[in-house]
Formats: sequence, C-alpha cells, structure tokens
Amino acid sequence: MIAIIDYGMGNLKSVKNALDFLGILSVVTKDKEVIRNSSAVILPGVGAFKQAMDNLKDDNLDIFIKDLANEGKLILGICLGMQILFEEGFEGDRCHGLGLIKGNIRKIEPKEKVKIPHMGWNKIVINNNDDIISGLSGDNFLYYVHSFMACEYMDENLIAYSNYGGVKVPGIVRKDNVIGMQFHPEKSGETGLNLLKKFGEMIKWK
Repeated sequence: MIAIIDYGMGNLKSVKNALDFLGILSVVTKDKEVIRNSSAVILPGVGAFKQAMDNLKDDNLDIFIKDLANEGKLILGICLGMQILFEEGFEGDRCHGLGLIKGNIRKIEPKEKVKIPHMGWNKIVINNNDDIISGLSGDNFLYYVHSFMACEYMDENLIAYSNYGGVKVPGIVRKDNVIGMQFHPEKSGETGLNLLKKFGEMIKWK
C-alpha cells in the first residue's frame, strides 16, 4: 500500500483517484504507523513552501519523513511536495526544506516574455536515463502549475526537464529512493498515469 501523506496542503483526492484508476492500493493518512508500514510514500502538495514545512513540523512529520528516506523507503514528491525535498526555499522568508536532494527552490526567472506562474502543458526532455521514465520519449507533454523551481541542483539528480521562457525547469528529479515530479502526473493524461504506474512497479510491496 502507498501512503499519501495528508499534511494540509491539498491535492490529495486527485492523486488517490489516479492510483485507484491504475489499481494501485493507497491510503490518505498522517498516521505515522500507517506511513511506516506502507510500501512507499507520496508527498503531494499545492501552495507555499514555508507553509508546507510548518505543517509538517507541527506533526513532527519532517523528521519522520527524513528518517524514512534514510531507511530506504521509496518516496515521491509531487509539485510542492517535490520542492520541499530540496534544501531551502526562497518563497517569501528563507526556509529550510527536508534536504533530501541537493539544491534550492527559487522563483522562475524567465529569459523570454512568458507568463508566471508556469501553467499548462509542456514538453518533457530527458536528461538522464532512469527506471521511472523507461519507455518515455521526448514527445510527451506534462501539466505544470507553479511559480518556483529547483535551482543549484546536481545534474546527476536531474532525470528530465521542460523548457519555459528560455529556462530549463526541472520536471523529474531523483536521488536514490527519493523522487520528485514538479508537474502533476495525476493531471497529465496517459503520460502522467504511466509515470505513476512506473512508480508503482518500482515498489517492493508489503
């Protein structure tokens, strides 16, 4: 079973519905025992970096998630959930993230005239081969809604990206058992569902 962590930052139902559609068993919860006994964890999220971290800290879930990652639990962060996997966020007040992936979250600063937030469908470009994107081509489009992006990351952790306004926007990142997707796979049609399916196939079920 996959534990979808409920920490008050939304986007839970659509992720759960996508997993249900794929026949992947999941539960929305913030019960630590349920999360610890799960086969994998999904950390969704919509909103502000600092609010997300404050909510996790209120329930002592920040340290708990870091411990799970260090123990080898497979973790997927989606949208804001991906951003808080990084070291620091600069949305308003500077704020420490979970620090599971090297890099920081900063406002998108396009080199061309485009709208911010980055909202809508964008082509994905593969940077490094990985199990999570096996079978995925560069002709696939994914759905983004965000104003902040990962920066100062390590190239080895960048699996795929999208170009927006002359900027390389990290779309999929990974460090060992920790994976992040900036776009919304649950809202990205067949391509997004295939990525969630790949995540499910990576799990050692229990």
